[in-house]
Amino acid sequence: MLAVFDKSVAKSPNGLSVGEQSQAASALKNGFLANHFASVHPGSVTINLGSSGVMAYTREKQNPLFPKLFAVLDEIFCIFQGHIENVAVLKQQYGLNKTADEGIIVIEAFRTLRDRGPYPPDQVVRDIKGKFVFILYDSSSKSTFIASDADGSVPFFWGTDADGHMVLADDEEIVKKGCGKSSAPFPKGCFFTSSGGLRSFEYPQNELKAVPRMDGSGQACGAIFCVDTETKKESTGMKKVDSAANWSADY
Repeated sequence: MLAVFDKSVAKSPNGLSVGEQSQAASALKNGFLANHFASVHPGSVTINLGSSGVMAYTREKQNPLFPKLFAVLDEIFCIFQGHIENVAVLKQQYGLNKTADEGIIVIEAFRTLRDRGPYPPDQVVRDIKGKFVFILYDSSSKSTFIASDADGSVPFFWGTDADGHMVLADDEEIVKKGCGKSSAPFPKGCFFTSSGGLRSFEYPQNELKAVPRMDGSGQACGAIFCVDTETKKESTGMKKVDSAANWSADY
C-alpha cells in the first residue's frame, strides 16, 4: 500500500523530518512515487486524489495473515491491511450488513465520527480489536484518518518528502525512496487525523514526544514517537460520552 498526501491535507509532525532534505525526493511531482510503486508492483491500482495526493495498492503476493483490502463509499477511500477480531460487534454498532468487510467498517466508523461524533476519535480506533493498519481519505472534507494497532503488528512506515508532503507505505524502501532519512516506522497504538495530528489512542491524555533515530553510521534518520508518561495534555473540559455528546469537530 502507498499514500502520499499534500502537506495542506496531512501535515507531518515536527521531528519526522531531519533537517536538510538532500536525500528526499518530491514524491508527488510528475507522479514520481506512484510510478515507482507501479514499477515495483505491476498490476497495482492507483487512485488519483487530485491536488490532495495519491493512493495505491496491490493484492499480489499478499501475506495471508495480513490481507489487503480497498474500499470506497461516498467519496471516502480506505486501504486496510490485516484483520479485525470483533467484526460482528462493530457491524452491529454501526448498523452494517453481514457482507461489510473491514474497509467498509473503518469507513462507516469514520463517517459516524465525522457526521455525528458520538464517540471521541481515540475510542473509535480503540474499539477496533485486531492486527491492522489503515489509511483513509475523505474527499468531501479533504481529511485523513490513519492508524496502526496497539502492537504494531503490520509493517507500516511513514516519512516527509522534499516538499513536506506525507508518505505512508507498508514497504520501508518505498518510503525511503521518497523521503530519504526523513522516515520511520509509524508509531504503534497511534492514529493520525488532518485536524488533530498524531495522537495515541491507548493513552489519549498524554502527549507524544519525538525520539530521534540514528542509522548505522550515527546519522539522524527520522524519529520514533513515544507516549510521554510525564506530560498530560491541557484539559479543555472533557465532554460527557452519551447521546448528547458530539465529537465530530475533533476527528
